[in-house]
Amino acid sequence: MIRVLGLGDNVVDKYMHILTMYPGGNALNFAVYAKLFGYESAYMGNFGDDGEARHVYETVTALGLDVSRCRFWKGENGAAKAKLVDGDRVFIGSNKGGVSKEHPLELTNMDREYITGYDMVHTSIFSYIEAQLPNLRESAAFLSMDFSGHASSEYLKETCPYIDCACISCGEDMTKEEIVHQIKTIISYGCRHIVIATRGAKGAFVYVDGKIYEQSPCLIRAKDTMGAGDSFLTCFLISYLEGMKYAVDFPENSGESGITSAQEYKDMTIMTSLYKAAVYSSQNCQKDGSFGFGKRFEE
Repeated sequence: MIRVLGLGDNVVDKYMHILTMYPGGNALNFAVYAKLFGYESAYMGNFGDDGEARHVYETVTALGLDVSRCRFWKGENGAAKAKLVDGDRVFIGSNKGGVSKEHPLELTNMDREYITGYDMVHTSIFSYIEAQLPNLRESAAFLSMDFSGHASSEYLKETCPYIDCACISCGEDMTKEEIVHQIKTIISYGCRHIVIATRGAKGAFVYVDGKIYEQSPCLIRAKDTMGAGDSFLTCFLISYLEGMKYAVDFPENSGESGITSAQEYKDMTIMTSLYKAAVYSSQNCQKDGSFGFGKRFEE
């Protein structure tokens, strides 16, 4: 079973309409979802020393994440303000990462050795990790990065050469042609293997090693869409990488019954992983916040 590491941002998502905060953040969500799937999972990032940081830290340690390589700073934890509109989460402000912006992670030799023990590392555009990408590239067996919908062409050109997988959020009004063009642009900038393009209630496009796959959404009436994209990409990547451990071309004298080629198996693994990701993402939209654990706060 593969081991995974979320590296970078953690926040509390403060729901201003109910004065309740939930743990979240792209890198942390990845680590938590993987843990909830039953995989060995860890998180490396910065925590502040306020009540928001305490809530996130106590939640993820109770869930069993390895947080032994985290840093702790005096100051505000990352925090975002949000509200729900017919079940759809809408961000209305943030402190831009709090202590994570003030103290970007600097990977030590011990950190880098620790990272080599994981099969996949996931980070994000919100993690202030850009200066460390060369070190991550050397240490990580597989490196994915979520760009949300915020990355400029210049930013993508700087970061894509270091990553195996890029994750992007596309508007529901984007055409297939526009999305495919964006995927091909990211690959041309140096992303090595995979591009995941989610587009909310219209599903997702996924590029894997030269081939583009499309996945319909598993549509439900969402209670809260916070974490929908994060849960999709986590489920897909873990299912795909776990499955591809078994890919092999059968010898010529093995016959042709059933699946006998690695490519045929790869196609099946990708499509199955996309199906599982669509189902899991829809189920996650029935939870409050990214993965629950709400706590009241004073405005």
